Amino acid sequence: MTTSSGDAARRLHQSVRDALGRQIVSAELAPGAVLTLEGIQATYDVSRPVAREAVRVLQSMGLVSTRRRVGITVLPRQEWNVFDPLVIRWRLDGDGRREQLLSLSELRQGFEPIAARLAAERAAPSQHGALARAVADMVVHAASGDLEAYLEADTTFHRVLLEACGNDMLAAFGDLVAELLAGRTHHHLMPTTPNPTAIELHEKVAICVRSGDPAGAEEAMRAIIDEAAAALASAPDENGRG
Repeated sequence: MTTSSGDAARRLHQSVRDALGRQIVSAELAPGAVLTLEGIQATYDVSRPVAREAVRVLQSMGLVSTRRRVGITVLPRQEWNVFDPLVIRWRLDGDGRREQLLSLSELRQGFEPIAARLAAERAAPSQHGALARAVADMVVHAASGDLEAYLEADTTFHRVLLEACGNDMLAAFGDLVAELLAGRTHHHLMPTTPNPTAIELHEKVAICVRSGDPAGAEEAMRAIIDEAAAALASAPDENGRG
């Protein structure tokens, strides 16, 4: 009974957190706007502890600040933790998702090719196998047209690669890449049928990592990011605009 009650409370605060987070990153709640716990309780029909926990999480992301006798103040974008996966997700849910995805692609160019180079020098045999299996799954799911399963395999590939580089700070970008990949899929900004060239490039990365070819792994990973950015730039948005 306690576990069920705890789960319900967690779902409630996550729901309030997500609603407020999306309003903040979309500027529906503009910087400088002031909220109160009482107002949040009334708007979302939740208890004070639920409202307080939602605010606590938003504060940890730099989206709001709290001060006694002032309230909960919405902060400007300069204060946000723009690397937080939830902030990325909320921004992708808004009107500027294409620009956000392109920005994330530019960021990827700065770390994932280097991670691929390092993985070719440091990956363990088990990680070689995991990369190969992920590519094989991408081939299967691309052929079947199961984009959710393809996304899972693609995400696994990039998480394993980042972990295989042996650098904890680079590996921490795994959630960021996962949100980027999910954003493309869930907002229909990738081809209905995954590009065979992209899959071939993933396979090339896996082969270069396994064979200990740092330069080849880096080059192939850079080509993956370039291909994804080009596909994103030419894809129509959800309103059919290119």
